[in-house]
Amino acid sequence: MTVEMETKRSRRPQERIRMHVDNLDLLGPVFEVTPERWKDALSRHPEVASSIDVSFSRNGIGLDEGLADAEMLFCWDIERQNLARRAPRLRWVHAHGAGVSHLMPLDWLPKGAVLTNSRGVHGERAAEYAMMAVLMLNNRIPEMVTNQREGRWEQLFNTAIVGKTLLIVGVGSVGGSVARLAKLFGMRVLGTRRTGKPRRHVDQMFGPDRLRQLLPDADFVLVTAPQTNQTRHLLGAEELDLMKPGAGLVNYSRSGLVDYEALRSKLEKRQISAVLDVFNPEPLPADSPLWQTPNLIITPHSSSDDPDLYTPRTLDVVMRNVKRFLAGEPLHNRVSVKYQY
Repeated sequence: MTVEMETKRSRRPQERIRMHVDNLDLLGPVFEVTPERWKDALSRHPEVASSIDVSFSRNGIGLDEGLADAEMLFCWDIERQNLARRAPRLRWVHAHGAGVSHLMPLDWLPKGAVLTNSRGVHGERAAEYAMMAVLMLNNRIPEMVTNQREGRWEQLFNTAIVGKTLLIVGVGSVGGSVARLAKLFGMRVLGTRRTGKPRRHVDQMFGPDRLRQLLPDADFVLVTAPQTNQTRHLLGAEELDLMKPGAGLVNYSRSGLVDYEALRSKLEKRQISAVLDVFNPEPLPADSPLWQTPNLIITPHSSSDDPDLYTPRTLDVVMRNVKRFLAGEPLHNRVSVKYQY
């Protein structure tokens, strides 16, 4: 029976859901579902608290025992081989993050099961980081940091950000939040998204096919698109060459969307500046030339994961979906097999 068919009927009130949570030490405490966080989440959602039986594993140890009768799995990354055999009752997997490129393709999902993610959870924290990065670029901070490392005094000036153009590549929940802040600073906001549909706070929205036409007009380019087969190196050498001299780039999303070798060439020539939060591999190796690249600010993939709120808010998403699951309703934040996000 497919999930779509299953959602047409609701469960009896006495039915429960078996959930398994796998924590990864590699991710650190920000992403851990601790007993305290779990208890607090249940207290925030009393309508489903008595309907969940949960088990925990760490780093995959004890995972198969938990999956044996689990209907729902909460994790970031697990050994997925033969998952349908190992988890015969599994109908729902929640990825503890917004990006799911590491889980593609979804051929490992048991038949009838769905994948959901945490998109939209980052909220204000992500928008704050991205706007900070844009303001840093406008104030030429990456260039000043380069001069500081080289012990060179060079006064760098720039005009106010009011009236300048921000191009947001891939306007989703994060991009939309940044657009709102950009308008508060009096900026002109252009955006691209798969559908091309308008969005509040974006002055003009376009489809992805218009990207090259938009790049020469942008003072700042913010990348917030998901990483899919179609978006790899969305900003390659040709696209980067279309950026105006002195423009700034922020990559918040995934490293694969930007050709970092081509970007490094532009930065070495001091033609543009950049703020990057995502890399491949991570951690970024100590011998990576990016560490010494001029006009570049590096943040270690720490742009939006609030240590106090990220996992609790993710658990809120899950709890609301538990209610929908038990009622036989479609789940929110479902990942599309076709679009890969």
